[in-house]
Amino acid sequence: MGRYRTFALVAILLTALPAAFAQTTDSGPKQDMKDAGSDTKHAATSTGHGVTQGTKKVYHKTTTGTEKGYDKTKSGTEKGYDKAKSGTETGYHKTAHATKSGVHKVEGKPDTPANNPPQ
Repeated sequence: MGRYRTFALVAILLTALPAAFAQTTDSGPKQDMKDAGSDTKHAATSTGHGVTQGTKKVYHKTTTGTEKGYDKTKSGTEKGYDKAKSGTETGYHKTAHATKSGVHKVEGKPDTPANNPPQ
């Protein structure tokens, strides 16, 4: 009788061991869901990192372009100011010269260098 018990116990253990190992090594749907969640988290993190880097790059490029435009506008404005100032001074001197020449003609004086100082 003791032999049959031992034989039965060994038979039960031999049948139960493969089933126990199958449960621990089989990934099953629960583990698949965990893996899918981890993969999704990793993908979202990578995407967020890429978006962050792209946003920073666009921000810096926009800042650089804006500063460049500002500098060009400032330079153009200064050039325009200088040209307008030069033109105004030239017009002023020509007008002053013509006025003096006209005054001398009205007074009957000849238009000489002594009467007309250089510009």
